[in-house]
Amino acid sequence: MKSLKLIGLAFGASIALSSAAFAQDVTIAVAGPMTGGESAFGRQMKNGAELAVADINAAGGVNGKKLALNVEDDACDPKQARSIAEKIAGAKIPFVAGHYCSSSSIPASEAYADGNVLQITPASTNPLFTERKLWNVARVCGRDDQQGLIAAQYIAKNFKGKNIAILNDKTTYGKGLADETKKALNKAGITEKMYESYNKGDKDFNAIVSRLKKDNIDLVYVGGYHQESGLIVRQMRDQGLKTILMAGDALADKEFASITGPAGEGTLFTFGPDPRNKPTAKKIVDAFKAKNIDPEGYTLYTYAAMQVWSQAAKKAGTTDAKKVMEAMKAGKWDTVIGPIEYDAKGDIKQLDYVVYKWDAKGGYAEIKGSGT
Repeated sequence: MKSLKLIGLAFGASIALSSAAFAQDVTIAVAGPMTGGESAFGRQMKNGAELAVADINAAGGVNGKKLALNVEDDACDPKQARSIAEKIAGAKIPFVAGHYCSSSSIPASEAYADGNVLQITPASTNPLFTERKLWNVARVCGRDDQQGLIAAQYIAKNFKGKNIAILNDKTTYGKGLADETKKALNKAGITEKMYESYNKGDKDFNAIVSRLKKDNIDLVYVGGYHQESGLIVRQMRDQGLKTILMAGDALADKEFASITGPAGEGTLFTFGPDPRNKPTAKKIVDAFKAKNIDPEGYTLYTYAAMQVWSQAAKKAGTTDAKKVMEAMKAGKWDTVIGPIEYDAKGDIKQLDYVVYKWDAKGGYAEIKGSGT
């Protein structure tokens, strides 16, 4: 009986010790569309965050403490994103990598600001995210006024004298990107022949395609996500249109090719220089490939967001969000996507956009000389 009591005491002590160790962990979060139409990008973010946390912990953690990762699903819904943000703030989590959709990141950021949570988005490109003078927001990606300009420059150079149409899906991201591209095109002396909107989630685009056909559109620029863009491509080809579709960074996932099949060949989109090809990324890319994960799209951007935060927290000697943000904006950070420095708004100083083209085999490659 005595030995059983000793065993019980020892077991209880081990539980207490492990609980104490766990209590010392710093919980951070990643938030994005883990379900819904943009879940492919949620998976990218989750993959990037998980490996980053594992690697940071293997290197000793942050300020002597290990990291624990909380994964939250906003389904790219603004109300759900706000609810998640309030939950994260209530749990006193000091940092979140998120969200994906600008329509989620913007409302969530206000709850994070009120709750003392530092937010770095790997993917939200709408300028408004960093234009509201919030203390707690930053990104590791570019902005729509940057990629809209690159798209417009490419169109002006390669489709001069051609018929251009612009579509948008009415979302914060889609309409914002379409409007920035339109603004840059108009400034370059090009007036679109057609400007129309549709609803995110639409499946039937035959009416729009008929208009494109009637107006002899050579290139249609789409401010929207990969699901609808892929369907527009397919339905254009079904009606015999050879019109080129161009869009933004939301096409940077192989799921686009699974929607279009060979019909996606020739589709264009803007995105930052592919971080998978950078020397700074080789070791991390190899680690992802060892797990049978292609670190495409925003996978490495999410990994980089975790790196920036962890390095700044070490520099600040604390995980207090305001002190970490001060350190972030004062420093230069080595990341998997290259060195990152911030301006006063929380935008990075050095990202360029380039144009990519999808091929018939479901892959895409950068068009050389298409960037700034």
